[in-house]
Amino acid sequence: MDKPIYGGIETGGTKFICAVGNADGTLIENIRIPTEDPEKTIEIVADFFKPFYINAGLRRIGIGSFGPIDSEINSATYGYITSTPKPGWQNVNIVGLIRSRLDVDIVFDTDVNAAALGESLWGASRNLDPSLYITIGTGIGGGYIKDGRPLRGMANPEMGHMSIPHDWSKDPFKGACSFHGDCFEGLASGRSLNERLGKPAETIGQDHPIWELEINYIGHAIANLVLILSPRIIILGGGVMKTKFLFTGIRRRVEEILNQYVQTNEIIKNIEQYIVPPSLGDNAGVLGSIALAIPG
Repeated sequence: MDKPIYGGIETGGTKFICAVGNADGTLIENIRIPTEDPEKTIEIVADFFKPFYINAGLRRIGIGSFGPIDSEINSATYGYITSTPKPGWQNVNIVGLIRSRLDVDIVFDTDVNAAALGESLWGASRNLDPSLYITIGTGIGGGYIKDGRPLRGMANPEMGHMSIPHDWSKDPFKGACSFHGDCFEGLASGRSLNERLGKPAETIGQDHPIWELEINYIGHAIANLVLILSPRIIILGGGVMKTKFLFTGIRRRVEEILNQYVQTNEIIKNIEQYIVPPSLGDNAGVLGSIALAIPG
């Protein structure tokens, strides 16, 4: 019997990544499409999956979505992207749009929970539970895996919107978050870097003073999460973290902030293996979305 296949959709502010794969994390086919208006985008998404739905028995798709979202299965707005700052996508029933085109089961979660799950099954946090995945890109979010499952509560955790120290004399920037101004996302996201600089952050050198601000903000956020969640590994993904030299500074800043209060081998002896990039690279989100769809 052929291996069952599963679908994954990683939604993003600029692109959707769609893929089909097996339960062992093997990708069969994938596509990237630009994020346009919901109807047009979902039509292209459905067209990608239709051949697998018709000919290969695809019956289950996982969606890892930008948010905020409503992933509470009994909620009247389950399957909705809710109060997102993404124009045109507020209060969009993305699950309903896909189901109207494909008769498949759908599992719906945040993009960071999906990426965290993918890394825990096939990537850097395999066999390390609990684990934490933070994405630092256009926005900032976090997914926490405990006992093999994403952490959920009253709503999905919004780690990117925690408050962190903001020294206005060193950084007079008001923040880029449309909801909270100078929260973690407002101060350290790719959008906040670009707004300060007036150009893409990847175009500047590593000696620019903005990077010390970035290291300080990320270091404070991670130290908070270490103290609250005590993960066994922290994975930092997203476009900003492709600037690899940041890892050394972030590890140093986390050690300084914790000030030897947390006496574990991970922090004291092995921080280079504790705060790491995703081993699944750019596929963490879409593989994690496939992982959402796998029963178990």
